[in-house]
Amino acid sequence: MTTLASGTTASDSVKDGLTRDALTVLQPGFPGTTAPDWLLRRLGEGLASVGLFGRNIASPEQLSSLTAQLRSERDDVLVAIDEEGGDVTRLEARTGSSFPGNHALGAVDDVDLTRAVAHELGRRLAECGVNLNWAPSADVNSNPSNPVIGVRSFGADPELVARHTAAYVTGLQAAGVAACTKHFPGHGDTAVDSHHALPRIDADLSVLEQRELLPFRAAIAAGSRAVMSAHILVPTLDPDHPATLSLRILNDLLRGRLGYDGLIVTDGMEMQAIAATYGIERGSVLAIAAGADAICVGGGLADDETVRRLRDALVGAVRVGELPEERLAEAAERVRGLARWAASASASEAGANSGSGAVSGSASTPAQAATADVTRVDIGLVAARRALTVTGAEDFTPLTEPPYVALLTPVANIAVGNETPWGVAGELERRLPGTETAGFAGADAGREILAAAGARRVVVVVRDEHRHPWMASALDTLLAARPDTVVVEMGVPQAPPRGALHIATHGAARVCGHAAAEVIAGM
Repeated sequence: MTTLASGTTASDSVKDGLTRDALTVLQPGFPGTTAPDWLLRRLGEGLASVGLFGRNIASPEQLSSLTAQLRSERDDVLVAIDEEGGDVTRLEARTGSSFPGNHALGAVDDVDLTRAVAHELGRRLAECGVNLNWAPSADVNSNPSNPVIGVRSFGADPELVARHTAAYVTGLQAAGVAACTKHFPGHGDTAVDSHHALPRIDADLSVLEQRELLPFRAAIAAGSRAVMSAHILVPTLDPDHPATLSLRILNDLLRGRLGYDGLIVTDGMEMQAIAATYGIERGSVLAIAAGADAICVGGGLADDETVRRLRDALVGAVRVGELPEERLAEAAERVRGLARWAASASASEAGANSGSGAVSGSASTPAQAATADVTRVDIGLVAARRALTVTGAEDFTPLTEPPYVALLTPVANIAVGNETPWGVAGELERRLPGTETAGFAGADAGREILAAAGARRVVVVVRDEHRHPWMASALDTLLAARPDTVVVEMGVPQAPPRGALHIATHGAARVCGHAAAEVIAGM
């Protein structure tokens, strides 16, 4: 076993300090639900962090076994996960999340509720041995056409996003899990997904200060232990380098003007915004040189060869003078510092939870007291119910016969993924046995739904109608022929509500579908 904070160990005779520091700053992924031999070996050589994705998780029990396996090799390993709740879930990738996402919490606009949801999510992560969450998203969704943020954002109002970002950070970290607030300096005003290309934000400094940066200032004030950089170009801040590779943005702005001294983590380096322009090796060297402390990689590249390539690139850059050795050492020490915090926070939370199920400490306001009375199991559903915006309820009679559920399915962005189910069909089937469902897309979707549904009542589920003209056209066709259709919008409810009943869930988490089904079936 090796320990980051314990100084030299026997394995130092095998790997020198420079190589160990290069491994320490990496946060790689891996395939499968058990740790491969190469990953355990790298932990023994100095690797300090591991990133988990949906492919690594089958159940809470399996996840606990996996994290225990990792800690048998390195007891203070940082186990990170991309668990935002809502649409982006790894913990419940196979079923859909028990927690609504940021947009639903922003729609409720109750910071005590947001804090409670984040705390319960953090408690479940900590219980499984996860101690770093690449969340929350502090992006202000100011561009309605944004293809990758959307319901991952608390909203389009910077002050609302700021107060809920701070509440989320506080709740998550009170559970002993470090927050990693993202995507600095703000990914909300983009129309390009950085998984595919390099987005650009052409806003002047005054707009950036009042909009993009406000939530990050709030996160820093709340004590966010980590911040994730965005692969976006912001010419006002740096005309030549994306934020992840920008000394001006990471060092001068984030560390200098905003006074942040915690861990800076990159977004996934295999994303095309970096990989297609710089390559992951060169990009990683430039990111550390610019001020990043940890390199996230593994969503797409998840093997020992990737770890070796990045380690060797960092070591080689130091040896030829492209990367100051003291900068790499500083980055590695920040990783060690977060590991020490995580170990201490885990111990403190374990003690606090030994006698109570409260949200975090004592309930200091009536709203906190009310939230603390909600059982841990129910908090996500409580939040999802409160997030619903229902139009037409006064004239609507709940369904008593099984409907036909039509899912208008846009292409999922990579952050959300295709493996997580969404919609209301499963929840309606439990209440109204015989409910049938199918997915539709394209110009003929409306006519195809009418043919498939026959005489049955139609429930149509959409996701960001305003961004997909074919989806709006399908609704036009469907509602012209069947005005009694129920419409459930599970994306950003930008388009005007229509249908006999319109339900905006502000997200596509399983629990949001549960809440919508209760309204549709009256139970």
